[in-house]
Amino acid sequence: MRDAKDYVIFPLDVASEEEAKRYVELLADRVGLFKVGLELFIRSGPEIVRFIKSAGSAGVFLDLKLHDIPATVSRAMDGVADLGVHFATVHCGETSKMLEAAVAGSRGEVHILGVTVLTSVSAEDIETAGYRAEFYPDLSGLVLKRARMARKAGCAGVVCSGLEAMVIKEQIGTDFITVTPGIRPSWAAGRKDDQQRITTPAQAVENGSDYIVIGRPIRDASDPREAAGRVADEIQAALRNDE
Repeated sequence: MRDAKDYVIFPLDVASEEEAKRYVELLADRVGLFKVGLELFIRSGPEIVRFIKSAGSAGVFLDLKLHDIPATVSRAMDGVADLGVHFATVHCGETSKMLEAAVAGSRGEVHILGVTVLTSVSAEDIETAGYRAEFYPDLSGLVLKRARMARKAGCAGVVCSGLEAMVIKEQIGTDFITVTPGIRPSWAAGRKDDQQRITTPAQAVENGSDYIVIGRPIRDASDPREAAGRVADEIQAALRNDE
């Protein structure tokens, strides 16, 4: 059985490399993976990946959300494969060829995750973007469509809302990894931010999420280590309920 903390991905969405390193040192034994996104990777490059790997057992989730022509994505992922990260992301986008190129470029060294629909996106955003009306009332239809495309292309899993993890597991397979951002513990409810489709850690795990991305409730806490422990405790309780 996995340790509860291994479900937790902490995003290093901070303004400087120094601040990122401080959180890595603080939380290396409290989370399963650290997420390195565009902001930090542009500032720090592969050095921050190497620092995380040297700090402890926590892995790296490189969340660059690649989205380009297949040849470019393949070459970029070939470079990512040399970094020794656990996960890397690519947008599902408009064509499965881009996903297939990412998988091929990874050389089996990285678990590729397809980004379905960002958790900051609302039904109104989808309508404004010109999608078919069938996707407006329930974004899970679009998420599931893209998840199927990712599975067929050879991706290890997808990034999706905790609201959609269950249907993905039911219809695509329990071995297909679901990584869920937009996580807000009940004790952090009421905080305003840019996430629209949110769930608690327990709800996400109960719905089938294999990993949860949780940042602000830990980062903004007076004691981030204690907050990370509370998240793990909530996940542990949900796991016991599933036994």
